[in-house]
Amino acid sequence: MSPIIQTSTLLQNCQTPELRKTREILIKLINSAIESVEPSSAMRKWLKTEAEKLGIDGYEKVVVVGGGKACAAMAIALEQTLGERLTEGIVNIPQGTMPKTPLRKVKLVEASHPIPDEPGMEGSRRMLELVGGLGQRALVICLISGGGSALMPLPAEGITLNELQEVTQLLLKSGATIQEVNAVRKHLSAVKGGQLARVAYPARVVSLIISDVVGDRLDTIASGPTYPDATTYSDALSVLKKYKLKEKVPPRIITRLINGMEGVIPETPKVGGECFRNAYYKIIASNTDALAAGAEVGRAHGLNVHILTTTMQGEAREVGGYLSRVAREVYETERPVPRPALLLLGGETTVTVRGEGIGGRNQELVLSTALGIAGLKTTTIASFSTDGIDGPTDAAGAVADGFTIQRAEQLGLEPSRYLENNDSYHFFRELGELLITGPTGTNVMDVTALIVS
Repeated sequence: MSPIIQTSTLLQNCQTPELRKTREILIKLINSAIESVEPSSAMRKWLKTEAEKLGIDGYEKVVVVGGGKACAAMAIALEQTLGERLTEGIVNIPQGTMPKTPLRKVKLVEASHPIPDEPGMEGSRRMLELVGGLGQRALVICLISGGGSALMPLPAEGITLNELQEVTQLLLKSGATIQEVNAVRKHLSAVKGGQLARVAYPARVVSLIISDVVGDRLDTIASGPTYPDATTYSDALSVLKKYKLKEKVPPRIITRLINGMEGVIPETPKVGGECFRNAYYKIIASNTDALAAGAEVGRAHGLNVHILTTTMQGEAREVGGYLSRVAREVYETERPVPRPALLLLGGETTVTVRGEGIGGRNQELVLSTALGIAGLKTTTIASFSTDGIDGPTDAAGAVADGFTIQRAEQLGLEPSRYLENNDSYHFFRELGELLITGPTGTNVMDVTALIVS
């Protein structure tokens, strides 16, 4: 796990001893939250308590497939535990995250995220080849974590990789929720929306999952390659219409969705489908675990902890504005929790990109909050992505306090202009308030922590 890299800078920026103490707590909280969802530990814990129930020794073949930001560590733990009982496997992981630990049975393929690429496509094709044709005496272990949608991008017949890249780029900038984005992805894919399970049937399929979506929805995490799909071609087309993308995406995308609606091509597998008869699912780590670890740090330092929500969603700047109002209410009325208070939120916001700047959802959330808590001298907020990558930046998130806007103005920065230009990254870089961890090797969405002393 990667600790926060520039801890000393974040502490030096404090205007008062009290704020320095607050930031020390937040740094411990962030590190603890990330450590709590470390993939290797989560895998070994599950394997120790549950693996023998599968009767692995009774299968003729045990293969592993999957993809996601946490899957390298998951694959290592699986191979080290199962040893010779594991036959072979192929797992897609993000570029630049190839582990130093050598693997003998599992082939790791580095692929692009969030825009899919050729290696990811070829790795996905080989996964289908590996699981296709297996019989009832075979076990498929599917490793799934955040980022799996982009990392397992095998386009459906008639759709090119370039077309898939184009529609993905448009969706990610549209402000669509992850559920909406994945509804489209599933219906342009040969893997997603339960289609991996359909190819693997009648083999037994066991999916081990690190959740990166609100509510831990199995049909949404990595676009549910082994889980029944509740969305339809009609839903996918509705998403493109809602965000005014129908005229912008490649024409063959629309043709495929219309053909699907008219029954020309088959739907993704649904609840009750035969291919799910031998399927089993287990979430081995989630955002709830990260929040619990953060809460424990807060209580250990004498803070009154209140988990405000585990389903944080919506526009990042709007959520930030809401949090600034909550901070003022806590400060003035000690509701919904008395001071010194730690309010925690888990989930994942979205950003509708209108400007030309660079930033991530957590950075934009913190900038919006900073505008609202200006002058609250005992208030600090930190928001970060547990994968260490916030949007198209090298930051995990950012931190701000009641002095942030004052400091910015003294440096000649205009916070509102940065917010309107979706340029939160450069704003916090100028202030030295970025949270940088590097890739953490896991992903359970975002954690936001607000301390009001």
